[in-house]
Amino acid sequence: MVQAYILIQTEVGKASTVAEVIAKITGVIQAEDVTGPYDVIVRAQADTVDELGRMVVAKVQQVDGITRTLTCPVVHL
Repeated sequence: MVQAYILIQTEVGKASTVAEVIAKITGVIQAEDVTGPYDVIVRAQADTVDELGRMVVAKVQQVDGITRTLTCPVVHL
């Protein structure tokens, strides 16, 4: 299992709606709207890195109101 944090920037006023929509995507553990340089932070998981990438590109990035994403895979050192 691969997990990642997805940091999301949204259009002004869209953070809450984006977080609500993303929270319903299969594989998303948590989606919260936050303050700071990013508007939404998501914790997601998938069986492989490839599946995680497909989820981000095909599902998360397609949500209306998103301007940029940054995916940060969780590593255990």
